[in-house]
Amino acid sequence: MTVAEKQTLGFQAEVKQLLQLMIHSLYSNKEIFLRELISNASDASDKLRFEAINNAALFENDPELQIKVTFDKAARTVTISDNGIGMSRDEAIEHLGTIAKSGTKEFFSRLSGDQQKDAALIGQFGVGFYSGFIVADRITVDTRRAGLAASEGVRWESAGEGDFTVEQIDKSARGTDITLHLREGEDELLSVWKLKSIIRKYSDHISLPILMKKEEWDDEKKETVLKDEFETVNQASALWTRSKSDITPEQYTEFYKHVSHDFEEPLAHTHNRVEGRSEYIQLLYVPKRAPFDLWDRNKRGGIKLYVKRVFIMDDAEQLMPVYLRFVKGVIDSSDLPLNVSREILQESRDVKVIREGSTKRVLGLLEELANSDDQEQKDKYATFWKEFGQVLKEGVGEDHANKERIAKLLRFASTHNDNDAQNVSFDDYIGRMKEGQDKIYYVTADNYAAAKNSPHLEIFRKKGVEVLLMTDRVDEWMLSFLHEVEGKELVSVAKGDLDLGKLEDEAEKKEHEKTETEYKDLVEKMKTALADKAKDVRVTFRLTDSPACLVADEHELSGNLIRMLKAAGQNAPESKPILEINPNHALVQRLKYEEAKFGDWSHILFDQAALAEGGTLADPAGFVKRLNEMLLNTK
Repeated sequence: MTVAEKQTLGFQAEVKQLLQLMIHSLYSNKEIFLRELISNASDASDKLRFEAINNAALFENDPELQIKVTFDKAARTVTISDNGIGMSRDEAIEHLGTIAKSGTKEFFSRLSGDQQKDAALIGQFGVGFYSGFIVADRITVDTRRAGLAASEGVRWESAGEGDFTVEQIDKSARGTDITLHLREGEDELLSVWKLKSIIRKYSDHISLPILMKKEEWDDEKKETVLKDEFETVNQASALWTRSKSDITPEQYTEFYKHVSHDFEEPLAHTHNRVEGRSEYIQLLYVPKRAPFDLWDRNKRGGIKLYVKRVFIMDDAEQLMPVYLRFVKGVIDSSDLPLNVSREILQESRDVKVIREGSTKRVLGLLEELANSDDQEQKDKYATFWKEFGQVLKEGVGEDHANKERIAKLLRFASTHNDNDAQNVSFDDYIGRMKEGQDKIYYVTADNYAAAKNSPHLEIFRKKGVEVLLMTDRVDEWMLSFLHEVEGKELVSVAKGDLDLGKLEDEAEKKEHEKTETEYKDLVEKMKTALADKAKDVRVTFRLTDSPACLVADEHELSGNLIRMLKAAGQNAPESKPILEINPNHALVQRLKYEEAKFGDWSHILFDQAALAEGGTLADPAGFVKRLNEMLLNTK
């Protein structure tokens, strides 16, 4: 079979699934098809302009880039045309028949069947070209890549079901024409007024002229008719170059949707013109919802780089640190060369200045939300934290220059609250510290319930001392870089000796010393019985209700971190925990007089302590056997 013949190919399974979901979930907002197709046409023109920097012949004597939107009432079609980069046969098959995004499988696993929820997810996935099937039951794409011969044009066609066809055609002009064969009931799109209103609503910010045929009144026919003359129906200037006072909130929102392919409004944005040693414009957005691939740290960034209004690349990760990978937007430099490459970006001093400035601008935007007295702004920050808080915590270890600013933006659950809301800042905590308290206390655990019920908190509850409850997987890593805030040391309640400092009076200290002396023999006996499990055994005063707890030595990994490493399949250093016993608990007091089953009782106390902090037992059957025997022998 020659490439000139029509070839029928099957869609990738994910494309078929996406098409069905999208047509049903997004129909209530079907106008977005035109925004998506015009956005794609704009991107294709940007790519041509970029490639033509080093190969001007790609313009083929047609340097005026533009987008045309036309319709044919008799044929019931709407066509979106561009003279951008176009596609070769292989590119048409790849781009229109498959989804190459990482995380695709995870994306589909999160779809629930709830149309409203799924619509938001599908939107953030970026449906692009496929949105045409919301209003069309057949789509024809005629395209030719710039630089190829007119005979190497390609026609791609599909009814949006299981397959599509590809054939070679003659196409004199480079670029792409997408023709939508409308479904029944979509005839309202066959009018200048309707199409023009959609373009002005969703695509007014596009920097290229969007052209439509002019309408005029025909006295003989007593109706409006289309002239052969085209007119520009959008502002056709780069939105980020305009004055902030000339841009409406709606225009900012639609531009965000254009650069991010998100269907929802952004949470917040910042728009600035920076002048000085390095001159650039930044229009940066914080999304309202985390994308499905947020945890892919290798994913390219969401920043489009322009140089003097010329598009350079749409994944300029060098312009934003990895921990701010959720930020979307545009940066337009006046200083970088037009032929800038990724290698130049990595080494450029101007890029470093832009990156530092943009990082500070985003952190400043978050600070404005977090510190605002306006409840709406505070609620926005709460939304941000819920969606992106764990990613922001990565910055504590990755951005030393801004570590203190990031620390002030962090939020945690706390024993001060009765729920698991992460809304306590370090400033909140410090403002509530007890008189004489000079440390910030925290506990780490797998989840909120485990943290809230940790036996390590008992003495702090008794004394009314607040403890931060840290349950995100990134917390243990973050804490290895964050040792103090505002001069207050961060101290784990589950590591090292308990030091309450001035929170403990002299009478308590003397009582503790006396008790430690009384239990010295018991402690030595338990050390011998638990030599294979415990690094040490000691009397504790951090417990009020529990008989025992496990703590890590001050300079060793916490039990929670060791469990996380093992769960991730990583090697964790072998270390034994310290068993601390509560001398005021009846079980410990009874143990002083136990002879026959002393070893079994000691092991039960150790295993109970391990379970209480969310650990697993090396010998669960042995624990059950000992516990049963103890229960049967209890008098």
